[in-house]
Amino acid sequence: MSQRSLKKTIRLRFALKVDPIRNEPDCTGNAGALARYEREARNSNSIKKVEIERVTHAVRARAPALPVLSCLFLPHFLGKTIRLRFAKVFAVGIALLAIAQLFALIAAAQKRRAPPGGHLAIVADERLAALRKSPEPTARLLHRLSRGRLVSIRATSRSRDGLTYHFVAVTRRTSGWLQSEAVIASWRPGDDQRLIELIEGDDEFDRVARARIFLDAFPRSPARAQVLMLFGNAAEAAARKLSREVASRFRRNEIPEQGAPEFSYYLNYSGLDRYNRQGVVFVFDRASKQFHYDGAAWREIIRRYPKSPEAAEARKRIR
Repeated sequence: MSQRSLKKTIRLRFALKVDPIRNEPDCTGNAGALARYEREARNSNSIKKVEIERVTHAVRARAPALPVLSCLFLPHFLGKTIRLRFAKVFAVGIALLAIAQLFALIAAAQKRRAPPGGHLAIVADERLAALRKSPEPTARLLHRLSRGRLVSIRATSRSRDGLTYHFVAVTRRTSGWLQSEAVIASWRPGDDQRLIELIEGDDEFDRVARARIFLDAFPRSPARAQVLMLFGNAAEAAARKLSREVASRFRRNEIPEQGAPEFSYYLNYSGLDRYNRQGVVFVFDRASKQFHYDGAAWREIIRRYPKSPEAAEARKRIR
């Protein structure tokens, strides 16, 4: 019924109106009630209109904006169907990239987090860090642990060959048997000297990485000055090796003359990244195009152990 017909009917029935809530006749008995009823009817229609508009805007707001934005960068001659297909592929790619980054962050957090329970230890010799199902060197391999990984020792056993194995927890859900010589612990006597023997290897990066483990795990060891010297010497040897590598990679004709400064290419060389993660900082000599260790370990020896035999050698290296 239209509003005009409703008004005519109400006037004929002398202000007999229908209550919009109870849906039944409601006698008012005067002309003021008639006018009030007409205002209520108009307000009810306007409220319904506003509610419909709000729902429409809410539905539009929930729609994914990523495909729409990606369509803006595609040429219009491709057609709407092709552009929507490209938009879906683009959205799926962004979602997969976000998921991959999330898993990488979770893995990094698990590597830094100490496992619960037991006695804490650190993987120092990755060559022996095979996590196995049982305490035997031929048992099923569960994981290969990386150097610097934290584990929690919960039990100890011996294999038939006389090897000592620790039952370790890597995460809340991952555990297994690990050979004893693969890990070091600050609470285990003699582990600091055993790690020093591992530091004295051939590869510069292995020496740096294992020395960093020692410095973090044994802050009060009497051999700390010795390890700081080994750390600095390994870093300087790595600087010479990196200088030879970068000389063969960055020739002058490969660096654009109008681009970034030449020295910035050397300081952003990817071979420096793994040393940087170990706390090693290299400085670059622009004249000779050579890397050098900044000498932080040597300065620490002079500052904390000035009367040690390593302090005299550290003063020579800084000069």
